[in-house]
Formats: sequence, C-alpha cells, structure tokens
Amino acid sequence: MVDRNLLREFDISDEEFSTAVFTEDGHDEDPMASFLEEGQEYVLNTIVHGKVIDIVGDQAVVDVGYKAEGLVPLNEWDEHEGRPVPGDEVEVLLEGMDDDTGEILLSRRKAHRMRAWENVISKHAEGDVVTGRVTKKIKGGLLVDIGVNVFLPASQVDIRRPSDIGDYLDTEIQCMILKIDEGRRNIVVSRRKLIEEQRARQKEKLLSEIEIGQVRKGVVKNIADFGAFVDLGGIDGLLHITDMSWGRINHPSDMVRIDDTIEVMVLNVDRDREKIALGLKQKSPSPWENIGEKYPEGSRVAGEVVNVMSYGAFVKLEEGIEGLVHISEMSWTKRINHPSELVQIGDKVDVVVLGINRDKQEISLGMKQTQPNPWDQVAQKYPPGTMVDGTVRNLTNYGAFIEIEEGIDGLLHISDMSWTRKIGHPNELLEKGQQVSCQVLNVDQERKRIALGLKQLKQDPWETDIPDRYHPGDVVVGKVTKLTNFGVFVELEPGLEGLLHISELAEHKVDSPEEIVNVGDDIEVKILRVDRGERKIGLSKKKAAWSKEEIEAEETQAQAPSAGAVAGTAPAPPKKDSSLKGGLGGGGPLFSMPAAEAEAAAEPEADSEPEADSGTEQEAASVAEAVAESEPEAVAELEPEAAEEPKAEAAPEPTEPETEAEKTEG
Repeated sequence: MVDRNLLREFDISDEEFSTAVFTEDGHDEDPMASFLEEGQEYVLNTIVHGKVIDIVGDQAVVDVGYKAEGLVPLNEWDEHEGRPVPGDEVEVLLEGMDDDTGEILLSRRKAHRMRAWENVISKHAEGDVVTGRVTKKIKGGLLVDIGVNVFLPASQVDIRRPSDIGDYLDTEIQCMILKIDEGRRNIVVSRRKLIEEQRARQKEKLLSEIEIGQVRKGVVKNIADFGAFVDLGGIDGLLHITDMSWGRINHPSDMVRIDDTIEVMVLNVDRDREKIALGLKQKSPSPWENIGEKYPEGSRVAGEVVNVMSYGAFVKLEEGIEGLVHISEMSWTKRINHPSELVQIGDKVDVVVLGINRDKQEISLGMKQTQPNPWDQVAQKYPPGTMVDGTVRNLTNYGAFIEIEEGIDGLLHISDMSWTRKIGHPNELLEKGQQVSCQVLNVDQERKRIALGLKQLKQDPWETDIPDRYHPGDVVVGKVTKLTNFGVFVELEPGLEGLLHISELAEHKVDSPEEIVNVGDDIEVKILRVDRGERKIGLSKKKAAWSKEEIEAEETQAQAPSAGAVAGTAPAPPKKDSSLKGGLGGGGPLFSMPAAEAEAAAEPEADSEPEADSGTEQEAASVAEAVAESEPEAVAELEPEAAEEPKAEAAPEPTEPETEAEKTEG
C-alpha cells in the first residue's frame, strides 16, 4: 500500500483546501483583510501572479499585489533555471499569512506542482500510455516522473517480476495509467499491463505468420537447466539444450546469455497451446549425414576423451560426433574397475570404430583393438604339460584362479589339487596372493580358458605304493577327521583317508556316528577294500577284531540268498544283524545285512554309478550350471573365465548315504 503522505503529492492537507476563518467574539472576521486593498479578493491555496522586487539573504521578495509582499526561498528555483533577479515574473501558491512578521506565505514549488498536476489531468485519462523517467525506489515500487511523480508498483514493473527493481532507476520507460485519484492527487501506473497488451497483439500476428522451418530473430529472456526461452515478439519459444549444438553442452549458458539477440529455426508450432520449439543447431547440416563414409567400421581414428562414466568413456571424433568406448573394450588383459584408471577427460586416444547406429546417432568404439590380443598366442605359448608359475588371484568353492601373466588366468580345479586328500575348499591349501607352480592341462583359446593342475606335479601314489602298502584285512590305526550322516572319514596317513561306513561302526544298529566316535579320535579299523580305480579305501571298526574266517563266513552267507532264490528255497538268515553292502562304491556287495536294514540303507549298485572323475562334457556343463546356481555371488565376482566348468567333484552331494560315501571316499 502506498504511503498516504506520499500519495498527497503536493504535501497539501485537506485543511489547506478550505478557506478557514476564525472568530473571537462570535463575528466572522477575515484574517487577510488587513493585507488587501479595498475591493481586492483572494482564495487561499490558489495560484497568483507576482514579481520579484528584491533578494534578501536566501529569499526572494515577491509582490503579488497586496498591501504586503511575500517571501519565497531561493531553493525553490532549480539550478538549471538560474538565480532569480528583481523584475522576474513568477507564479506562486497563496498559502496564508504570518501574523508575527506580517508577511504573506507563498510557495513557488507548490505552484509548479499544481500546474503540472493540472497539465497531466487535462491531457491524460485512465488507460493512456505515458512516458517518464524513474526517479526513485520506494517501499513497494518506483516513482516515475511524467510531469508529476506517479507510483509504479513492483508487481507492475514487468511480466516477470525482476530480481531488483532498482535496476530501472534513471531509465525512461513507458507505462499505462491504471488509476487517477484527483482527491488525493495520486496516479498509479503499470508497465506490465502495457507490455501484456502489446504482446497480445504481437502474439496474434506472430501465430498467423510463423511456420516450421522459418529462421527468426529473438531475445533470450530466461535460461533453465533444460534450455532457454526466447522471445520471438509476443510468444516465448523453447530452445532445448539438445537443439543448441550438434556437440556436447554441459549447460545452456555455455551457448547463450540473457538479453542476447539470436537467430533460431522454428522446429514445431502448437497454435492451440501457443507453444513453439526452436533450434540453433538445425541451421547447419548434421555431421551424422555421411557418418558411415567418414568413419567406416574397423577404421582406426584419433579422438579426445570428453566424458568418463562408470561404464565407459566418451570420445569426441569431431564437433558433434562422439562415440562410447565401453569399459569392456578398453583392455585385453587388465581388470578395470573404472575407466578413469586408464583415461581422463582431455586425453588424446586412438580408437577403432566397432559399430554405427545412425538412427540413434551412436558409435561404438574400442581401445583394446588398437593393440594385439595376447590370447591369440596363448595356445602356442602354453601348450599342455607346460610348467608355469603364478599368483593366486581368487578362490571359489570349486577352485582357484591363478594369474600366470597380466590379465591371463588359469583355473586350478579343486579336483586337480591333490591325489589323495579330500579337499572341501581351495583355502585348505591356498590363499590369495600366494605364489604357486602348476602344470598346464588344457587351453581353450576360443573361450579364453586355461586348465591348470597342482597334483600333476607329483606322481600319483595310487598308481605306485598305496595299493602295495594297504591290503584288505589289514588292521590299522587312523584319526577321525569328519563325521557325516552316512559314516566317518578316517585319516590313515597325511593326505590319505578311508571311509568307515555307519553300518561298520558297531555290531548293533547306529543312528548317528557321534554315538560311537568323535572328530580327533584315534581308532583301530580293518581295511575291507582297496579300490585303485575308484581311489577309495573301505574301513570297518566292528570287524577290526574279527578273524579272517569270520569275515569269509559272512561273505559266504551274504551270497547264499541269491542261490536260494534260484533254487526256489527260502534264504537262510544272516549270521550277523548288520553288515556293509556296496558301501565302498564298486564291484557289487561285499557283505549282507538283514532285509529291513538293507531296505533302509538301499542305494544304487556301484555298476550303475556314474564315474565321478571321468564325466562327459555334457555332465561337466550340468555341474557348471549347478555351481552357478548355488554360488551366484562367487561366480559374479569373477572374470569371464570364472564360468569354467567345475569338475564332477564340485557337484552337490547326493542325499543317499552310501552313494555320498562313494563320491567322497578317499
């Protein structure tokens, strides 16, 4: 709200407009009568003509035709008017008289303001357009001199309220008169209203003329992160950041500034919604038009790195043409976690064009293709049987990856770590960073995989002394190393274990091995079977004290039911109430057991069991899938070679007790 005193433009109160009289004895008396010649009339707060008759100090003595003269301060003459001199004609406002000095009170400044007001009122009405200079910034707006000071509210300065209306000081502007209050001698004007009406006329004209493809001049009015708004004369069109340049732009301010006059092409016109899309780059041909001719696939070109992301680096080949070097196309051998390990913004690099998608305006580039692929020479460099030294780079549940040179890894499968020891996880033998020597078993150059062996560095003891040192019927002492639901593993010597099946723990039926033994116990066992082909040793605790004759008798009795069945006679009951049947995984049953127990412990015959160490290629692929499903995190963290098919020993253990024993024994 405008200050009331400010709106009283001439500093004249309501009382000043009245011809005040006063009485002392109840009779009206004119206080100016003593100043007037006989027959003279006067009206307070009116303009009268006078003449300067003298200059006294800083005041001019002015004769207005009354008995007494009035005084007007010299500061009521502007500097450009010059100092008054006797004889000058002046117009002054008759304000009253000073009883103490006997002088008439006059004001030249107020007379000028009143004349200016009368002049403005006589020439202008509400709705007229006036021109004036901004003279002062006040609370709520600006003062504009159009002959008298008028009020321009801040909300009416422009269509979009400026950040600082003080920027308009001492500038000449056009406004529309919104309201004239003659009683308060106040005028309110609006520049915004004038602009809106002008833009409405311009908008109507522009929409009737504008067409797609035209090039027009405009003024940048606003800038946002996504583009710039350009005033075409009545309508603001949007110049999107993607339509500013064929090249890379970080922000629209890189291309344009507010109040810039620019030429733009009309890309689209929505007359119903009064929206116009503009473009700058469309004024020049697209560099993608003949991209295939300039950069054929397979060609080697030089470029500059302009952006680095987690998935790759963008390389500028020319203005407006950028290609992506994916992180997987940066090096043949180096394991790269982030492209910034190899390149930085501003680097000059050589790349090979891998592919072009003209519709999407995309180019795939490669950096590693500028260098020879080391895998092309791996088969020749590391034939099977080669001895190599490497570093353990990673451990999985089915093996260890050994780096034999930078970026070249081989898989040391868990089954190729020891001839005799049952290894549950590679960390039982190896640790990350350890230096090891291995033998190359196989090279799959096409799939970029190398199979390594550790146990192959030594002679297979199963082919030499184990069958010579351990014989069926021998009683030996071993240490319990592992308990399972189907039996006990017993270490006979470092790296060599035998399986003590649960049925061979005691004469009576045992539900759990923990009832009889514990891990770490030293126990006496009898060797039942040494299977060189299966690399397994079958043990028995309950038969450790049996004689050879007792064991042979049980074997004979175990075979009796078959003969009886052929003859049509009922089989004789066994001598013992529990015994091992096929528990060692090969060659058919060695001992018989009661039918109830046989049914409870039933398992496939050894002849039908698949070979664990010599599975087909199809079986290896199935195992690899099982490993990938059961260990997704371990596989995900590896390089492509981590998908190496684990051997059959890495497969999940079967649920049948005796089959499990056969797969894990020895």
